Amino acid sequence: QVQLVESGGGLVQAGGSLRLSCAASGRIFSFTMGWYRQAPGKQRELVARITGGGTTNYADSVKGRFIISRDNVKNTVYLQMKRRKPEDKGVYYCNALLTDYDYWGQGTQVAVSA
Repeated sequence: QVQLVESGGGLVQAGGSLRLSCAASGRIFSFTMGWYRQAPGKQRELVARITGGGTTNYADSVKGRFIISRDNVKNTVYLQMKRRKPEDKGVYYCNALLTDYDYWGQGTQVAVSA
């Protein structure tokens, strides 16, 4: 069992930057780690993910603005968000995926002021 704890959420002005962190209770070097967000009234959607080998992919809406990274020594995954837009708001969830193992954090709220 891996527990994930997100942090770093908050209110930021449009155009500003914010970095989210996801700390895992166990070793995650083999897991594909992802950040998802859920806006009010919408389904949860993938924002970015990074494989154990470091391959990344991003939602089209965040390409060029967000960067996902991982530190397998600290068992932590980061999401650096730049040039934030109002539509980036929502609850951001961390996910760890490996074959039949699928873990989620409790989420961290991100708001963007115009």
